[in-house]
Amino acid sequence: MLFLDEMLEFSRRVLEVTPPAARGRNASPIARAARTVGLSARFMLVGAMNPCPCGFLGDTVRVCRCTPVTDLQLSRPPVGTAARSADLTVEVPALPLEALGTVESGESSAAVRARVAVARSRQNARYEADRIRTNAELTARLMPKHAQPNAAGLRVLSKAVSRLGLSARGYDRIRKVARTIADLADTTNIGADEVAEALQFRMIVR
Repeated sequence: MLFLDEMLEFSRRVLEVTPPAARGRNASPIARAARTVGLSARFMLVGAMNPCPCGFLGDTVRVCRCTPVTDLQLSRPPVGTAARSADLTVEVPALPLEALGTVESGESSAAVRARVAVARSRQNARYEADRIRTNAELTARLMPKHAQPNAAGLRVLSKAVSRLGLSARGYDRIRKVARTIADLADTTNIGADEVAEALQFRMIVR
């Protein structure tokens, strides 16, 4: 796993080459003296960033102090390049004052970990004959076999493609995420609910 904290601080060059490297598409060259060595790379890429340099964009209480020029720059690469390459994008809003210091009961990390472990075991068994291990490794040839939504799921996905202008790569990413959501729910069926949930993780990017 490679974690890029404060993604706004990374250069455009870094953010453009990191997503392809994470998927194992390019080798990572290391140049020393008269030799250059390419090392294959495949890792989970995780990034975190504030919504803007001052951190208050979209805040319901505090006012964003960034200029319109800054906002325009944020809507373009390098951040846009990395965001469009992400399979999951989650917005974490600031907690209101009354919520600070309160303790809410929720699902434990151990329970989540156990569910993820079961889902990974299911994927390992499913793809044993295909010589891959996870949904992320699905190729275009294997997608119809392992990550095809049912009729209701396809209707939702078709509408999203036309409304959001998803590319072929984005279309496949939605299906992979929906396949993972189904695995976590212990179901083999990729329906409208799974596709809709997968689409929610791309709405922020749009």
